Amino acid sequence: MTTADRAPAAALAEPVERVGRGWTSALSLANGAIWVGWYGPLQILLASQAEDFAPASGMSKEAMLAWVTGVGAVVSLAANPLFGALSDRTTSRRGRRTPWIVAGTAGGVLSLLLLAGARGVWTMALGWCLVQLTLNAAFAAVTAAVPDRVPRFQRGSVGGWLGVAQILGVVGGTGLATAAGGIGAGYVACAVFTALGVLPYVLRYEDLRLAEEDRPAWSWRGFAAGFWLSPRRYPDLGWAWLTRFLMNLSNALVLLYLLYYLRDRLHHADPEGGVLILTAVNGLTLLATVVVGGVWSDRIGRRKPFVIWSGVLMAVATAMLAAWQTWPGAIVASAVLGVGFGVFTSVDFALMTDVLPQAGDRGKDLGIINVANALPQVAAPALAAPIVTYLGGYRVLYLVSAVICLAGAVLVGRIRGVD
Repeated sequence: MTTADRAPAAALAEPVERVGRGWTSALSLANGAIWVGWYGPLQILLASQAEDFAPASGMSKEAMLAWVTGVGAVVSLAANPLFGALSDRTTSRRGRRTPWIVAGTAGGVLSLLLLAGARGVWTMALGWCLVQLTLNAAFAAVTAAVPDRVPRFQRGSVGGWLGVAQILGVVGGTGLATAAGGIGAGYVACAVFTALGVLPYVLRYEDLRLAEEDRPAWSWRGFAAGFWLSPRRYPDLGWAWLTRFLMNLSNALVLLYLLYYLRDRLHHADPEGGVLILTAVNGLTLLATVVVGGVWSDRIGRRKPFVIWSGVLMAVATAMLAAWQTWPGAIVASAVLGVGFGVFTSVDFALMTDVLPQAGDRGKDLGIINVANALPQVAAPALAAPIVTYLGGYRVLYLVSAVICLAGAVLVGRIRGVD
C-alpha cells in the first residue's frame, strides 16, 4: 500500500513522519530548476535584450527592463495564489500537486523558448509574462508539498535545503545565461535545465491524493473570497507576510540594476562576468548558513530571533553598497548579504508554514504568502527607476533598500504565535 493510499484524508492531515533525504533532495532539485528558469532571464538575459531593443523603441534600457519585469511580476502576483488554490482542490490520480508541477514546468519551457526567439519588446514582454504564469504554477505546487508532507519540527532543515536549491538555481541560471554564448542559447539552456530538474521528483515520488468527498463544494463566490486572509483574523500571518515583503523588496532593489550598477557606476570591465562573480560569492556564503540556520532553528524550537538578526545583517550589507562603491566593496557586501539571506531563507520559510490557518488551503495560503516574493518585483522598478534617474542615483537606492530591510527585521517581533 502506498503512502498516498493510506487514508482518504491523508492529504489534509498534519504530517508527523519525517521525510527522507531522497524526497528532500528531489523536491529541492525541482525547486532549484524553477529558479534557473526565472533568474537566468532576470540576472542576464532580459537586461541584455532590453539593451538590444531599447534604441528602436525610444525607451532607455533601464525603463524597458523595469517595464517588462514589472508587468511580469503583476502576472506572478495573481498566478501563484490562483494555481495554489486550484492544486488544493485537485483530485487527480497523480495527487494534488504533481499535475501542476508537470504542467507548469512544460509551459515554462515553451515560454523560455518563445523568449529565445523574441525580436522586439512586445514579444519579450509576452514571453516573460508567460514564464511567470507557468513557472508560478509549478512553484506554488512545489512549496505546498512541504506543509503537506513535512512535520513542523523538520521544516527548518527542509527549508534550508530548499534555500540551497534556490541560490544554486540563481547561480546556475546566471551561469547558464552567461556561458551559453548568446541570448537565444542562454534561454534554451535554462529551458532544458528546468525541464530536467523536475523529473526526479515527479517520476519517483507519489503525491498525496485528495478524495472526492474531501474536496469542498464549488462556488465562485467562495473561491474568490478565499483569497482574502484578514489581518485582523490572522494577525500573525499578516505580520509574517509584511516581513517577507519588506525583506524581498530590499533584495529586489539590490538585484534589479546590478548589471547597470557595475557597468555605469563602477565601470567594471566585464559587467556580465561581474554579476556572475557577485552571485557566486553571495551563493557561497548563503550555502554556508542556510542549512545551519534552519537546523539550529528546529533544534531550539525558535524562529523569530533568526529572522530578526538575519534582517539586520542584510541591511548592513546593503548599506555597504551605498557607502563603499568599489568592486572590492561589492564583493564584501555580496558575501555579507549571503550570510544574512541564508539564515532568513530557511527560517522564514519554516515560520510561514507555522502560521498557515488550515490544512485544506495550504496551496492557496502559501500562494498568497508567495505574493510577498512577487509584489516586490512590481514595487522595485517603480521605486528604483526614479531614485536612480532623479533622486540621487545608486547611493540613495541602496540606502533606501537598507532602511526597508531593517524595518522588516523589526516587524518580526509583532508575530505572537511563534517563538
